[in-house]
Amino acid sequence: MKAKASIFAALGLVALGKPAQASEAWPDTFRGRLEAWALMETLNATLLASNSATKTLESWCGTHHMATDAVLHARLRRDVQKPITAEQRKRLNIGANEPVVYRRVDLVCGDHVLSQADNWYVPSRLQPAMEKALETSDIPFGRAIMPLHPRRQTIGVDLLWRPLPDGWEVNPPADHSSASLAIPPVLFEHHAIVFAADGQPVSEVEEHYTSAVLDFRHSE
Repeated sequence: MKAKASIFAALGLVALGKPAQASEAWPDTFRGRLEAWALMETLNATLLASNSATKTLESWCGTHHMATDAVLHARLRRDVQKPITAEQRKRLNIGANEPVVYRRVDLVCGDHVLSQADNWYVPSRLQPAMEKALETSDIPFGRAIMPLHPRRQTIGVDLLWRPLPDGWEVNPPADHSSASLAIPPVLFEHHAIVFAADGQPVSEVEEHYTSAVLDFRHSE
């Protein structure tokens, strides 16, 4: 647990979203844990089946009434820099000298930070208007490049929290109805390559989905 906490701290993920409210909304009961897990798996599967994390998160935010205007905004984090690696250049099919832009954003719906994303994109494979929008506005990457008809190829998924322990189906955990479920700041992570319709890879993304995706009123 200490090792995982240190990883979150290194990523700048400890104080994301509104985890206290999310935690308080979910009682530490068998039913609460089961429902939280089902929702996590539903969102995870929907994201994996979609070509746009932006659209999926906006739909999630709207369906669960998490904001008056369920539109996703990318809050730029200019204080974070991560140079691209040689392995990433191979995955993007670019040479050692091809310019690459790194963009770190908090993806926000209302006042909920639903995800943090690291994005390394190849500006020469985007249209000039897309480059300008990404450099000067809070538009999410997926929305900016929609004219390219992008598709995603997931190359890694990491589930960081299991609300129920192994063997829960035969030995359910005890209910603690007066306590709130302790939810970590990050629930799962995706690693993907984004391709344009012509088959060229345009970016590599690492997405960290936060506890704020569960930040809506829950009752038993």
